Amino acid sequence: MSAPAPKLWTSMKGRGGRGDRTALGMWFWDIDRVLLLLTLLLIAVGLIAVGAASPAAATRYSGGKHIVPPLFYLWWQLIWIGVSLPILLVVSMLPVPLARRLALFGTVVCLVLLMLVPVIGVEKNGATRWINLGISLLQPSEFLKPCFVVTVAWLLSMRAQDAALPVVTMTGGMTALVAFLLMLQPDFGQTVVFCAVWMALLMISGTSPKVMAGLIAAVPAGLLAAYMFYGTARARINAFLFPEAEGIGAADHFQTNAAHDTITAGGWRGTGPGGGSMKFRLPEGQTDYIFSVIGEEFGLIACMIIAMLFLAIVVRVFVKLLDEQDEFRLFAAAGLATQFGVQALISMAVNTGLAPSKGMTLPFISYGGSSLIALSIGMGLLLAFTRRNPFVTRSKYIAHSGAHRSGI
Repeated sequence: MSAPAPKLWTSMKGRGGRGDRTALGMWFWDIDRVLLLLTLLLIAVGLIAVGAASPAAATRYSGGKHIVPPLFYLWWQLIWIGVSLPILLVVSMLPVPLARRLALFGTVVCLVLLMLVPVIGVEKNGATRWINLGISLLQPSEFLKPCFVVTVAWLLSMRAQDAALPVVTMTGGMTALVAFLLMLQPDFGQTVVFCAVWMALLMISGTSPKVMAGLIAAVPAGLLAAYMFYGTARARINAFLFPEAEGIGAADHFQTNAAHDTITAGGWRGTGPGGGSMKFRLPEGQTDYIFSVIGEEFGLIACMIIAMLFLAIVVRVFVKLLDEQDEFRLFAAAGLATQFGVQALISMAVNTGLAPSKGMTLPFISYGGSSLIALSIGMGLLLAFTRRNPFVTRSKYIAHSGAHRSGI
């Protein structure tokens, strides 16, 4: 006769094990814990990186007079993490239908705010992208990105219910509106991200090859139009293509050269925390060029590890989606992962001199309240959409009724 199970083990089975049926317990066992861990690692790396970049940024904004404390940006980043991390966890716990509805509502609100930016926006570094809230600046485009992805995914998933719906036209019109509003700021980098995510979602959703071929063929025409009629893009492209030419995009030459000199100054192993000197010449080292600061103080090996972390997150999501039967969850999660990966790729490419200069933060690593909170919302949605889907395990149900469809 076997001995009865100890009370402690019984309690653990009920509260901490897989048998825990509380809301928190179910969330813990259904969530993609590897994806959550990789995200937390990026946030931790970002905190260290902002700490390394903070003294240089504080000196730059103080004009060398020590008005701003050396660790000013580090303390504020800690505050933003304290705000954004609970948001990430709460959003990841939302039921999929509620998460979808909130994202659709967020799309409408953010589009209205984006329309208000040219009217009441605050200019900074030659661009008007922010709305002053008093205690901080709000960048509507950052919050629009995850909501936009979910909205486009929902519209594309509706095609399964009614093939006659003009979802390509509808989503294309919304993307064109967003691109127009972003170019008014101007923000060419964010425009590229939105358009790239839209095209990726069209491809994932099975849009006609002829339509995709036409859109891909239109990309060079769009870049040419931006070069011809968008002065900022022309200056940055010229600075990128003709780095030795004089009088062409002098400011962009300086940023590109400063980023290159900084990221290579530390070699493979870096100068060590606080040992960098080139970062004091680098504009926006705490935001757009934080990858270069990491290269100087922690080495190119650290940069490669960070790039692998971003790649691991994207690959993890797409591998997990191989068995997904719900088209909305598939499109939404794939779109959010694509947006995350494209933004990281552009930011790292700019820092390494592989792309023209543009204001693009490195996800979860760059300093900034709007960026960190918006990314936390996006990652929370991604975790919500990649939670264990009970419909996937019901093969008989799927076989008889088809994939679970999404409605509003």
